[in-house]
Amino acid sequence: MGAELLRRFGNSDLQLSPLGLGCWQFSKGSGMVGKFWPVLSDEVIHDIVRISLEGGINWFDTAEVYGGGQSEEMLADALNALGDSAAGAHVATKWWPIMRTSANIPKTIDERLRRLKGWAIDLHQVHQPYSFSSAANEMREMAKLVKQGKIKHVGVSNFSAAKMYEADKALRESGLRLVSNQVKYNLLDRRIEQSGVMEAAKELGVVIIAYSPLEQGILSGKFHKNPELVKQIQGPRKWAGGFKTGGLKRTLPLITRLDELAVKYEASASQVALNWLIHAHGETVFAIPGASKPHHAQENVKAMRFVLSKDEISELAAISAACGRA
Repeated sequence: MGAELLRRFGNSDLQLSPLGLGCWQFSKGSGMVGKFWPVLSDEVIHDIVRISLEGGINWFDTAEVYGGGQSEEMLADALNALGDSAAGAHVATKWWPIMRTSANIPKTIDERLRRLKGWAIDLHQVHQPYSFSSAANEMREMAKLVKQGKIKHVGVSNFSAAKMYEADKALRESGLRLVSNQVKYNLLDRRIEQSGVMEAAKELGVVIIAYSPLEQGILSGKFHKNPELVKQIQGPRKWAGGFKTGGLKRTLPLITRLDELAVKYEASASQVALNWLIHAHGETVFAIPGASKPHHAQENVKAMRFVLSKDEISELAAISAACGRA
């Protein structure tokens, strides 16, 4: 993928691929949320990172809470093992705010940098809107880290429109801007279009980073074609309503159309769903599909190789509104 397909990342000077790689899966089964995914070997993690980079994905999203820093370390090890071929890769991580105050942000930054083993933090995000401090105070602490050169840009995650405005206003006081808001967004969950989050992002020039872009794999269509696969899902996600018989029946019209477009573009339903995400709102939305197997990384890369037409984007939006969480 050529540099011409890179995009300016909102209010920053970063030039990033429309898809990044979500690295929650690199948690090694550790910590509070690490058990959500099977434990991946170092070799598999290295292959996933290598394939992503070779295919033009140039940024990786991790977090303090993913395995208590294990994901950050595994990502750093994989990038460092690649040597010169990882040059130009960018790393985003997140501070966990629950049961903490903003004073914890500077206290934990050195641990983030230690775990990342020499990789700069191009984007540091507040992972949730819930802490003992205001968003404004969190942003003031983040701004200090930018001034100290410990991080480059500031983002948030799961913030409402109102909190986005509050965060951006506080950063402006330090001559900075809010760069991103990482939220759940996909063809089956478009609530941010109704909640004001998408509108605020466009008004502020803030990037939306879409996590769970395939609705835990439902948009791949594999569970519609073989419902028995639901029984094989590891972790709590198998209990989500979308995997139940009624949920799969409700979303079948969307899967059918994704499959038809996949034939046209010599792609997969997953790739069409990701392509819709990164083109439906101009260059506002970036997405971070994960990968727990090397072939998932290859799938992600191919999703950036074509562009749906405006009519197809509109048609998918209309179908999804009828069967998704609008």
